[in-house]
Amino acid sequence: MTPTLQDLGRSIKQVQYRHHRLLDQQLKTIHTTLSQWDALRAIGNNPDAPARKLAQLTFQTDQAFGELSSRLLAQGLITRTAGPGRAIRHRLTAAGEALLQAGYHVVMPVLQASFAPLNEQEREVLYSLLQRMLENENNPLK
Repeated sequence: MTPTLQDLGRSIKQVQYRHHRLLDQQLKTIHTTLSQWDALRAIGNNPDAPARKLAQLTFQTDQAFGELSSRLLAQGLITRTAGPGRAIRHRLTAAGEALLQAGYHVVMPVLQASFAPLNEQEREVLYSLLQRMLENENNPLK
């Protein structure tokens, strides 16, 4: 049976939901959340990036990312400095870097278990197909 488009969309959402739930649960063991850890990852991978870019990278609104970064700042996990114009630049502190690295140790086993049913070639095909969907010029979701 060929899956309907609704079946495909729902399956993608179910995998994403499972990842989110399991990752949030596991990240609690190191006293953080998936949203916080993802923000640390985005900042770590993009030091001095402005808040707007970091909000996009973490799938948040500018306002939601601003509130999240304020919590990370209060916890001593990031620093914020003025950039050009109204931009605010973000960097990890040593504590933020340590929590980011601890998070990788929690996140990777979850992702490995989740993708274990697929061999390397199947993972490459899945990734390629998802990238093609994301890069589609006619995609109204861009």
